Amino acid sequence: MTRLSEFEWSGSRPRLAPARRPFQARTRWDSVRHALRGLGDVWRGQPNVRLQVLAGAATVLLGMWLRLSFVEWLWVSFAIGLVLFAELMNTAIEQTVDLVVGPHPDPLARQVKDIAAGCVLVAAAIAVTIGALTFGPHLLQL
Repeated sequence: MTRLSEFEWSGSRPRLAPARRPFQARTRWDSVRHALRGLGDVWRGQPNVRLQVLAGAATVLLGMWLRLSFVEWLWVSFAIGLVLFAELMNTAIEQTVDLVVGPHPDPLARQVKDIAAGCVLVAAAIAVTIGALTFGPHLLQL
């Protein structure tokens, strides 16, 4: 995580100052621990994430049963990752907006949250298209 003190101002834009501490395995491990804690928080608090992971697991099982090719697995993996990434970003954006706005409704905050949710919808539509193009020919041959 970048601290404000790590920024240097050049004109009107901040730029990241050079790292002040050498690479240490402990600090990298701490970063991984924080990331895993965040994923756990999302898993426990967001039912949509659990549903999407379940859908991704079912897709993987179907792909194994249909014996997808390497290239097909690349597309399916991309689609699953895209949806999960979009959902994680949506959650982060929504929680940040909630933190800033608090209990007071704000039209711009609603718009930001709706746009973030729209990103998840677009990612899901792309995933469905990839799934149809990948699995469709296999399923039609059964």
